Amino acid sequence: MIGLDFERPILELERKIEELRHITKDKEVIKRLEQELEKKKNEIYQNLTAWQRVKIARHPRRPYTLDYIDLMLTDFCELHGDRLFSDDKAMVSGLAKLDGQKILVLGHQKGRDTKENLKRNFGCAHPEGYRKALRLMQLAQKFNVPIVTLIDTPGAYPGIGAEERGQAQAIALNLREMVLIGVPIVVVVIGEGGSGGALGIGIGDRVCVMENAYYSVISPEGCAAILWKDSAKANEAASALKLTAQELLELGIIDDIVNEPQGGAHRDAQKTAQSLKKTIKKHLDELKQIPVDILLAQRYQKFRKIGVFA
Repeated sequence: MIGLDFERPILELERKIEELRHITKDKEVIKRLEQELEKKKNEIYQNLTAWQRVKIARHPRRPYTLDYIDLMLTDFCELHGDRLFSDDKAMVSGLAKLDGQKILVLGHQKGRDTKENLKRNFGCAHPEGYRKALRLMQLAQKFNVPIVTLIDTPGAYPGIGAEERGQAQAIALNLREMVLIGVPIVVVVIGEGGSGGALGIGIGDRVCVMENAYYSVISPEGCAAILWKDSAKANEAASALKLTAQELLELGIIDDIVNEPQGGAHRDAQKTAQSLKKTIKKHLDELKQIPVDILLAQRYQKFRKIGVFA
């Protein structure tokens, strides 16, 4: 298990218990250590800071979009290309079945190693990725298929080529058009939800965030660099940004939190996928009962009211 800095006491105890299992049959000693381990886990995981949750959201073993597609859906058929420039590997999408129900699923995809990260551009989509997403969402509307989007990106790719090909325009167009898509849309932030890169596929009737994911207008490092000219103050920035699932729910920005196993989704991907599947099904079942004109009006009002203050 790859551990984070604040998890060291837990990993040390886990190693010690594993070693003892090979050298002793004294069950009492092992039992005491297991109790100590459980206590230490509760102490750490029930008091996570915003910055620690950001670190869990970025864990290299955390499940990505294709992992959840594998674990939750059947008959996945990936669809490619924006019909204008190319196929963006940082954005995956296709038709699938969720317990027999046809859906369009799309989301950001990161890589597991350097080679795959270069291919997937570290989950940072180009404009053609957002155009592909919109093309397929409009296709889903044509065939009356609900849409599920899975967000996991530090942000849209800010390179010169992406800007030349209309990155900002592609995201802005998606924001406008997703408000008008006449089928239910469920959005889930499964890891990182950074800036316009997340919003480009983030307009929906229900917006959910996984327990250890984050959703923010900017990364903590970017915020710290702007405010304090020091990215090392990311810890303070994470707290100030109110980017955790619980804070976002209290602020009325999201609708639901998807529970994760203790310690994060990477500790039990199968269990996490079942929790995610249950949440998506619940919201889709509710949304299917709402007439399209009311659904679109509610979606519009949902985003209009964000940011209201006294």
